Amino acid sequence: MTDRTTPRPTKVTPLSGFPEYLPEQRVVEQHFIDVIRSTFELHGFPSIETRAVEPVERLLGKGGDADKEIYGIHRLAEDEGGPAAGGREGELGLHFDLTVPFARYVVENAGKLNFPFRRHQIQKVWRGERPQEGRYREFTQCDIDVVDAGELAPHFEAEMPLVMAEIFAKLPIPQMVIQVNNRKIPEGFYRGLGIEDVAGTLRIVDKLDKIGPDKVAALLVEAGRTPEQARACLALAEIRTEDTSFVERVRELGVEHPVLDEGLAALAAVIETGAAAAPGAMVADLRIARGLDYYTGTVYETQLVGYESWGSFCSGGRYDELASDGRTTYPGVGISIGLSRLLGLLLGKGLVGASRKSPSAVLVAVTDEGSRPRSVAVATALRARGIPCEVAPAAAKFGKQIRFAERRGIPFVWFPGAGEDDGDQVKDIRSGEQVDAQASAWECPEEDLRPQVIALEG
Repeated sequence: MTDRTTPRPTKVTPLSGFPEYLPEQRVVEQHFIDVIRSTFELHGFPSIETRAVEPVERLLGKGGDADKEIYGIHRLAEDEGGPAAGGREGELGLHFDLTVPFARYVVENAGKLNFPFRRHQIQKVWRGERPQEGRYREFTQCDIDVVDAGELAPHFEAEMPLVMAEIFAKLPIPQMVIQVNNRKIPEGFYRGLGIEDVAGTLRIVDKLDKIGPDKVAALLVEAGRTPEQARACLALAEIRTEDTSFVERVRELGVEHPVLDEGLAALAAVIETGAAAAPGAMVADLRIARGLDYYTGTVYETQLVGYESWGSFCSGGRYDELASDGRTTYPGVGISIGLSRLLGLLLGKGLVGASRKSPSAVLVAVTDEGSRPRSVAVATALRARGIPCEVAPAAAKFGKQIRFAERRGIPFVWFPGAGEDDGDQVKDIRSGEQVDAQASAWECPEEDLRPQVIALEG
């Protein structure tokens, strides 16, 4: 008979693309989430959480390559003749972003929501990509959106990047620059040039950063654009300004179209608002063309200065058809931080770190096992006053208990009965200072109460 209590040796094979953090790294992640969540709430975005699964047909949407990214789910012991045996109808998949479930959430709850509806959402998503640096199969996204019924006011398009700029200013990270464009600018410009295949042209121009202008120009000509049209498309994509001077530079190219006029006016309003509220946080970058079949107005991408090769860590835009119930269309605008992607760079390059791996500010020493109740009582009194602490795991020599605290970054060690008249003492093991203390009155320095997240040299 097999003894079920006997542990069996197992070989653990790591799974790539599913990041797991060490305690000190988790401190960093939690700090980022706390800052992001609190800032979202400061701007009036309530929290929602949607289910992890959606019908596969809903996830597929317009098709494309989405089916290659979706993780389907089913019970290992599937009922005979159940959904798995009947094609895709009834199949479930893990959501690969937060927009698809949010769109469904809006339609399902439209009668209970107050429009314009604001929400923030911080959740895991799953995407069946090839794991590589900065790209994962399981990752955390932090989204905000504003959705309205029928019409959405344009001023919300300026609000989105400003919320993100405020978050970035609070985090211990290098400078972030939010790149902003409006989809109507390239669309109107291309139509003004006589180009009808707007999406195809955008797809080619979007390769600029990867293959350079010469190859992009060649691809445009191969796709049927004239050399003059190709040069004009590249000239538009090269425009990048920190103010509204991009309008004049586009006008100098001599192209006219009503849609272009709309896009220039909309982007100018966003850049003007950004320059007034967060100088230097936003730039007009006319090569940004994300979500070719999705976004309809302002679009955003964000890069970390000095690490542009990593691409965007925060992106989004306006979409005039987020969802529809057949009677009402719900346009919206949203922006999302790819938190796991950002942390992959920051932690991988050693740009941020935590002051300690343990939440404990104090280790309460144990003189001998008979006195452990006294040590526990000290810890209880400290916790009652909001001071995180733990009791030493063993009544070892005090030097060993101090080293236990040092390895975890715990700044203070408490010694019950070490003072005069059997009073207590507490030691700052960084400075070596040891003073008399009472658990009911001792004040822990504010900066030591919780682990601190700090910028590092890298």
